[in-house]
Amino acid sequence: MNTLIKNVELYENEQYVNRHITISDNIITAITPNLPSELDFDVVIDGSNKFATPGLVNTHTHAAMTLFRSYADDMFLMDWLENKIWPAEANLTAEDVYWGTLLSIGEMLKSGTTCFADMYFFMDEVAKAVETSGIRACLSRGLAGVAPNSDKSLLEAKEFCLKWNGAANGRITTMLGPHAPYTCPPDYLKQVIEVAKEIKAEIHIHLSETKFEVDTCIEKFGKTPIAHMDSLGLLDLGVLAAHCVHVTPEDIQLMKAKNVRVAHNPQSNLKLASGIAPVQQMLEAGLIVGLGTDGASSNNNLDLLEEVRLAALLHKVREDNPKVIPAQTALEMGTSCGAQALGLDKVGKLAVGYKADIVLYDMNKLTWAPKHDRNSLLVYSANSSDVHTVLVDGQVLVADGKLTTIDEAQVIAEVSKRGLDLVK
Repeated sequence: MNTLIKNVELYENEQYVNRHITISDNIITAITPNLPSELDFDVVIDGSNKFATPGLVNTHTHAAMTLFRSYADDMFLMDWLENKIWPAEANLTAEDVYWGTLLSIGEMLKSGTTCFADMYFFMDEVAKAVETSGIRACLSRGLAGVAPNSDKSLLEAKEFCLKWNGAANGRITTMLGPHAPYTCPPDYLKQVIEVAKEIKAEIHIHLSETKFEVDTCIEKFGKTPIAHMDSLGLLDLGVLAAHCVHVTPEDIQLMKAKNVRVAHNPQSNLKLASGIAPVQQMLEAGLIVGLGTDGASSNNNLDLLEEVRLAALLHKVREDNPKVIPAQTALEMGTSCGAQALGLDKVGKLAVGYKADIVLYDMNKLTWAPKHDRNSLLVYSANSSDVHTVLVDGQVLVADGKLTTIDEAQVIAEVSKRGLDLVK
């Protein structure tokens, strides 16, 4: 299928220009000032008064946890997990996870996210939701070594990776997902490492999220979580590390040496009182830092544009921050850097040869005037409700702000009942 997006504004060579984007199947084939004949295209999208960007990439979620949104708020992480979330999760069924994930996908698509990294369980259902909806995803079966079914879970994770990696026309990729050092003892992590080597999988793991986690790790192993993972050999596998709030300068240098990529979750870190990550120091050290929302229950929503805004604003208040993160850098963290963090090729940029994961924002809104700098407006002023059109892999998944592959009313009805039933 050939698609044309005509008369759209975009950022090219450090200036804002009007262009026409041509797509063949799922690949951007041209970005040109010359309007091609519309007769050569199966789909023609009018981009007039729209601003085109790469789709946002959410590098860390627990998508089905939308089912617990508003159930347990204003709590510290471990109290929240042990006394609210883990008991409620024990009641989850596979169907619950499917519908909770579909809710998240719909929310992400409508707010401009075209790809997400997820760590949870019943991951076959998550993959089915991804396949059905058309979104792109990097999926990991969550693993807790302290759980009674830990060996069975690791086998399930291995089988999941082998079954789904490269599925859905390549839109699904997979990783192994050991939850965190405090839920995965060293012997269990060694088993995970062996499986990862066997199937050539990378790792998605929570690291150094809270000061309590770091202090406990140092007390038990004499090392920070980053150094502890390195001593086990886990950092040699290719790691997507979620949070990394409490990392030392030595941790950052070690992460750079091992090419650890970071999923920064500013809103979740604030809501759970975990702290503010030293992102500027990570960027200056050359680390790849993407943005994530975490689960909607530990955040407020799955709107990655809010995380982009926070990334640009939040680090201006750190006393040890010698520089600020400009809007353009924050936007790259939410797009191209996010794609790199997930190890995705030809994703995250508006460029010829890249996957056609594209968002069109409607600039005919009060928050887009006057147009001194469109990227700055997008980061500091615009809203995700300005999302007009979303394409993933060349397919239109949001048209005029409406989902094309998901029945929104059905999803709301399903999750409304299921979410309440889980916490009775």
